[in-house]
Amino acid sequence: MRWVESDDVRLAVFEEGDPGNPTILLVHGYPDTHRVWDEVAERLRDRFHVVRYDVRGAGSSTAPRHTRDYAFDRLAADLTAVLDAIGKPRVHLVGHDWGSLQGWDAVSRPGLRDRVASFTSFGGPGLAQWRHFMKHGRRREVLSQRAKSWYIGVFRLPVLPEVGWSTFMPRVMERTMRLNEGIEPRPGHPADTLVSDARNGLRLYRSNMADRPGDDAVGGDGPVVAVPVQLIEPTRDPFVTSALLASLGQWVPRFWHRKIAAGHWAQRSHPEVIARMIAEFATHTDGGAPSRSLRGARVEEGQKAFHGQLVVITGAGSGIGRATARAFAAHGAEVVCADLDLEAAARTADGIAKDLGGTAHAVRVDVADTTQMEDFARNIRSEYGVPDIVVNNAGIAVSGPFLEHSVDDWRRTLDVNLWGVIHGCRLFAAQMVERGEGGHVVNIASLAAFVPSRLLPAYSTSKAAVKMLSECLRAEVAAQGIGVTAICPGFVSTPIARNATYVGPDIRETAEQSLARRGYPPERVAAHILRAVHRDQAVVPVNAEGKIGYALSRISPGALRRLARVTGVTGIPPFAR
Repeated sequence: MRWVESDDVRLAVFEEGDPGNPTILLVHGYPDTHRVWDEVAERLRDRFHVVRYDVRGAGSSTAPRHTRDYAFDRLAADLTAVLDAIGKPRVHLVGHDWGSLQGWDAVSRPGLRDRVASFTSFGGPGLAQWRHFMKHGRRREVLSQRAKSWYIGVFRLPVLPEVGWSTFMPRVMERTMRLNEGIEPRPGHPADTLVSDARNGLRLYRSNMADRPGDDAVGGDGPVVAVPVQLIEPTRDPFVTSALLASLGQWVPRFWHRKIAAGHWAQRSHPEVIARMIAEFATHTDGGAPSRSLRGARVEEGQKAFHGQLVVITGAGSGIGRATARAFAAHGAEVVCADLDLEAAARTADGIAKDLGGTAHAVRVDVADTTQMEDFARNIRSEYGVPDIVVNNAGIAVSGPFLEHSVDDWRRTLDVNLWGVIHGCRLFAAQMVERGEGGHVVNIASLAAFVPSRLLPAYSTSKAAVKMLSECLRAEVAAQGIGVTAICPGFVSTPIARNATYVGPDIRETAEQSLARRGYPPERVAAHILRAVHRDQAVVPVNAEGKIGYALSRISPGALRRLARVTGVTGIPPFAR
């Protein structure tokens, strides 16, 4: 530790790592100290020169006497004094909570912003941008943010907040950390100086959060920020809405928006992820190549919905898989088209490049083969990165009575339709969890998942299992920000009837003609898939019969059982996909 003089206070500054490396300056929030960054600093110090300091009135730093001495101009002077002391022309600034507010103000100030190579913000918007949102945002979104900002009014009250921090608030903070964040208090966080830090820090709110009608800017040229900004959004932060954070991009020409399924103290609960995000952004703004996830996080005007995202689709050589690959590519995604038939996968990928100007790759894989799927998942990660979206679509069908199904019929159907989905879920969901930035898994089930048929016992069983697997997995990985959707199409005009195996009566021609007459193209299913990912829907029945069958399965399952007795002999197509 060393001391840095700044006007009326002495700041405690802490440095780690080689000063010859690029410098990352971590600024803490309220009511923390520099120790809140311990786990992140530990992971950055081997590659960067890491600098932290206790802001005025917190930790080892001294406190000024007057509330006015906590205004943004004084905080900016403190930051300038630290930069002068460490002697670096430019640093990568990272701010959390009030440290983030300080950072937004700093990168808006002439002179000071020139000393910031990049800014990573999480846990707090810029005050100028916040005021603009509260004044001009949509009414419902503004009301939602006002509800989350309730504490601002409380902290500006006289006496009462000081009493709270001197009595019950430290226990509330520790309880919140345990129950809401899943982190345990440890030496340094909360700091031994918590009570005095919290009482002093109340002046931040009283000095800077006063209502100033018409004031949409703080410092410099207002809310527009020329410095590259990475916004990390902890999706379970109770104090900031997604709408407010999303609005910040309009003020930043070079803006990256990344999300992490975490609470307010994400640097404590997910230090590996936060450190990686900080390091990737600093490295890229210094001239390095962006990582896969960083490329996908770039926000630009007019960009497509799935810009930069990596989508892996099995069974992409035809039907729903092919249509879904093209739909994602048309909306900006890079697509891996996987299929047992490599030539069919290549045709899909080539069509994406030629017709849509997109990026796609063809890969052969047998989803029923455990070893192949493990190699496939490992190679995807190595060559292209962790997928943002995985669509487990590959499937086969065996049609005929249960007593005509052989053991091999059952084994192959379950191996492809169920085990193929299990492999895709377990391998890619594990990658998404480890990456820590969320993702989405789509499993293609069927109307047959909830509508019984005496001609599709193996197929229906496999699809019902896929639907239940999807709902179980969704419950497990929701906390990691990963969505899981079961898509349940009704009758769709795909090659599945032509490619099916028929045991007992051969109804191939009837099935093919019935699906062709239905005239429901796979492109419409693909549209439902993209919408489901965007909205994070759990179970999506597709087309009229899919929706009617799903409703009946919940309202009158007996009616479906009676219908199953005649399915296949009354002209009803046996395939629901």
